[in-house]
Amino acid sequence: MMLKKLHLTFSVIVIFFFNVSFLKADLLIPKNSILPAEVVKIQLVGLMNNDREYKDSGIEQTWQFAHPKNKKVTGPLDNFKRMIKGDTYQMMLNHLSHTITQLGSGDKWAQFEVIILDKNKIYHKFNWQVEKYIEDGDLKDCWLTTMVSNPIPLGSSI
Repeated sequence: MMLKKLHLTFSVIVIFFFNVSFLKADLLIPKNSILPAEVVKIQLVGLMNNDREYKDSGIEQTWQFAHPKNKKVTGPLDNFKRMIKGDTYQMMLNHLSHTITQLGSGDKWAQFEVIILDKNKIYHKFNWQVEKYIEDGDLKDCWLTTMVSNPIPLGSSI
């Protein structure tokens, strides 16, 4: 009887941890309760930990919060991955730290200054804009990224 209880307890624990590991790999999806600064933070944390869950999971997380009109410009996900890994934005991947400062906002937009410290200990500044999606559908009233500027190098931290 004791062995049967022990086996059942062990099985429940294994199933619990198995399910938790899958939950951790799930990407966050846009919800209308996520505030503009949180959208930027979700994307930056994803890029900071790009391959943590699986290869390019951070880029895919960032893609989840890209506005549909932004996705039209960047192309499908594979193009977006190439763009992020290219010379212009690659310093975002696996960066060491970031700060987010709100520059301005309205009912349907918010703009932020983002400064990242890349893995080579060089600071870069970006302007990051999010807009509230106003069309009907799953994304209605969700804040999504419409624009990230080219980086402005700010120099070394050393």
